Amino acid sequence: MKNCILIGAGTGVSEAVARRFGTSGYRIGLISRNATRLQALAAHLSSDIEQVFYATADVGDGAELEDALETLQTKMGRCDVLIYNAAALHSGLPLDVSTDQIEAELKVNVLGAHRAARAVAPAMIANGFGAILFTGGGLSLEPFPDWTSLAMGKAALRSLAFSLYKDLAPKGVHVCVLAICGIVAPDGPFDPKLIAEEYWRVATSPKGIADREVIFQPDGTDPFYNDPDRRYLDVSVLPAHARRN
Repeated sequence: MKNCILIGAGTGVSEAVARRFGTSGYRIGLISRNATRLQALAAHLSSDIEQVFYATADVGDGAELEDALETLQTKMGRCDVLIYNAAALHSGLPLDVSTDQIEAELKVNVLGAHRAARAVAPAMIANGFGAILFTGGGLSLEPFPDWTSLAMGKAALRSLAFSLYKDLAPKGVHVCVLAICGIVAPDGPFDPKLIAEEYWRVATSPKGIADREVIFQPDGTDPFYNDPDRRYLDVSVLPAHARRN
């Protein structure tokens, strides 16, 4: 039985992804910082999934995150699929947000991802198999000043994913960043169940350079979802995927 660990577990994308993998035969491990919500999520998923484990950690705290990953892998066994879905979501213009705030949020938005990858990759390499998937976003492709800190983190996460992909692909481990370019909500183009299918496809299908980055933005959706009033229309460049639509 294979194991999937999700960091930044909660409702929405991570719950849908956990259910997609869990109902397909994976043991599921969940990590987040809110013990009450985490326990409730695990109990909710257990109605459909045979084995669900969880460990609490503030992913911005390196020691807590490493301890949580060690705890889960001791209970479950080696991680076969790691999904990093944690993010610090705070708005702020570039000259308004403090450097200290950016530093603290980068610990969640990118440094935790690096720490998690270092924790699980050696066993994946030894086994010649594994997948490490990061939840990215459209801000990594075209930042908007209202979300300066998050955009910095997503851009750094994208770069980290590409570096890991180049290093680990020859060793049998696939790394991908999935940029969700819209507001996640049920029954729409960014329905969590649709997004979960992409995570499943990338983690379980044949690997290639085309899947080192997945840009999830269905045709007809708005690439300016971060700027609904088009305040920055004249100073923004649509990402290439949007220009092709």
